[in-house]
Amino acid sequence: MRVLHVITGLGSGGAEQQLAAVVRRLPARGVDCDVITLTNPGPVADRLREDGVRVGHLGMAGNRDLSALPRLTRAVRHGRYDVVHTHLYRAGVYGRIAARAAGVRAVVATEHSLGAAQIEGRPLTVPTRGLYLATERLGRATVAVSAAVARRLRDWGVPAERLHVVPNGIEAERYRYCPSARRGVRARLGVAPEAFVVGGLGRLVGGKRFDVLVRGVAALPGAVLVLIGDGPERARLLRLAAALGVADRVRLLGDRCADEVPALLAACDVLVSPSREETFGLAVLEGLAAGLPVVHAACPALEERPAADAPGATRFDGEVSELVTALRAFARAGPVRLPQPRAVRHYDIGRAAERLTEIYRSTATSVAGPAGGTR
Repeated sequence: MRVLHVITGLGSGGAEQQLAAVVRRLPARGVDCDVITLTNPGPVADRLREDGVRVGHLGMAGNRDLSALPRLTRAVRHGRYDVVHTHLYRAGVYGRIAARAAGVRAVVATEHSLGAAQIEGRPLTVPTRGLYLATERLGRATVAVSAAVARRLRDWGVPAERLHVVPNGIEAERYRYCPSARRGVRARLGVAPEAFVVGGLGRLVGGKRFDVLVRGVAALPGAVLVLIGDGPERARLLRLAAALGVADRVRLLGDRCADEVPALLAACDVLVSPSREETFGLAVLEGLAAGLPVVHAACPALEERPAADAPGATRFDGEVSELVTALRAFARAGPVRLPQPRAVRHYDIGRAAERLTEIYRSTATSVAGPAGGTR
């Protein structure tokens, strides 16, 4: 079976990393994958190519660059794909239209980023919602990464028979704690072995609320903040750190490839996710997989599991004062590494790949014509 994945960009965001992790496992299930990115062939594109995946780049100039549509349609038609699988809002709109124009009716879309007020970082306006629903009808299956996202899609009017919940997955073994990685990373970052290090992981965008982390660390003398990720909020966070007098205790590491993240987490003592709205909460699971205590404001992945499945996770209200109280307690207790909890094992990436394979096969079968084709 040949599947084309179409995604908005291939920077180091959660959806992009998830795509790379799943695609790595699909060939063993008889699924041959290509990937096309509309914009930004960033570090995840490099990772995919290293894995032997063909990656194309449309060079889309903006949301309304309609010239990308015929190019994408030609690529779909040329590849003779059985299934087209789109990821994220813009790719969902363009990818569904292009797939149908190329004669591919087996179209699957994963919704990674539908929040209560935003989708893929853009406000949920009436036109945005209308365009989403109009193009959603061109597909055969819509995948939600959590039950919370599925509920929002149902509330929008997406038919239940087209909805599937396939939670994000994690490559748990890659995150197991390595003491030598901790020492090496701290030395490279200029962080003392005994320093209390607070970690953050994700795109530097307003909704992630990493300014709360900067303020929290500023209230803890000697604490160091390590932020893994990049985005439009980078300059503002640096200005805030300077204004609070903690620029020397804040490390903004930028985009890092997935293979670097476990070692960077090994250098931390606690991971904090201050975002009040998440569609899944993959960063929280990555912290737990690394054996870290985790403080989070929202995480559907854990909210949909029994509390006993993640004993190392602590929920806070998102305010700086409560975060500071929690961090002080962890700093006093000293470094600790926890065993990987049941929640991490539950969200194994292999399960996600297996479930997607089932959806591909059932979707392709449902649209097959008398000769067995999908066109």
